[in-house]
Amino acid sequence: MQGKIIKGIAGFYYVHVVESGVYECKAKGVFRKEKIKPLVGDNVEIEVLDEAEKTGNIVEILTRKNELIRPAVANIDQALVVFAVTEPQPHFNLLDRFLVMMESKEIPVVLCFNKKDIATQPELAKLEEIYRACGYRVIFTSALKQENVECIGSVLAGKTTAIAGPSGVGKSSLINLLQSEVQMETGSISKKIARGKHTTRHSELITIDENSYIMDTPGFSSLYVNDFEKGELKYYFREFALYEGKCRFNGCDHVHEPGCAVKEALEEGKIHPVRYEDYLEMYRELQEKKRY
Repeated sequence: MQGKIIKGIAGFYYVHVVESGVYECKAKGVFRKEKIKPLVGDNVEIEVLDEAEKTGNIVEILTRKNELIRPAVANIDQALVVFAVTEPQPHFNLLDRFLVMMESKEIPVVLCFNKKDIATQPELAKLEEIYRACGYRVIFTSALKQENVECIGSVLAGKTTAIAGPSGVGKSSLINLLQSEVQMETGSISKKIARGKHTTRHSELITIDENSYIMDTPGFSSLYVNDFEKGELKYYFREFALYEGKCRFNGCDHVHEPGCAVKEALEEGKIHPVRYEDYLEMYRELQEKKRY
């Protein structure tokens, strides 16, 4: 029987099987021996131990399309990053780190800026200027006024989407609006997963319909980019691609080299200084990592 892991707590994995419900499973010892950890989002093969109690074992993890370490999830089609336009002001460096992480995994990102109802026109314009200009899809919403929520719904349709964002930006309100119509196939799920209510928050997969899942991913206060070398970082800032091969030196890192096409574009206002400053900060971080 095949299903998808929608939550994992303290060695128990909750596997959603379409038309059968949710099974509480343990992973076979062989995974531990091979140092393979099942992740939320994994498609798995289970053996049912007790149909009435809905318990089973995970016997196989099917091939992953992708996996993330922070947050620890697998098989996502896209990420929806939620920040507020204001109150709190967007933390650009944190946002750009997330974008770099997703670019490095080749996972498409849609940006959602919430609280548009209390934002000024210049605040909205600045966000458009920074992020639409480098090719990201940007959606402005108001969870409070329920504005543009249907637009987010259409982005999520038929996909497994990781939703991430710092606290206080209205992420939970949006998720509640997106799944307000949803009745999980089994009422037992909340009872089964109740043991997790008082633990640290874990990533959790929420079913919108049988082909659409959202993955609520906690832990978004700080991100360090250290999964790759400093020379790779430039490939994860998509607005730099336009200038690839146009610098005076081959392998230019766009930091202090003369005749750099990216720095010229920055001076001409074609690359936003916010993005370039964040690039420099991450570059120096990776440089330091190499040193130690």
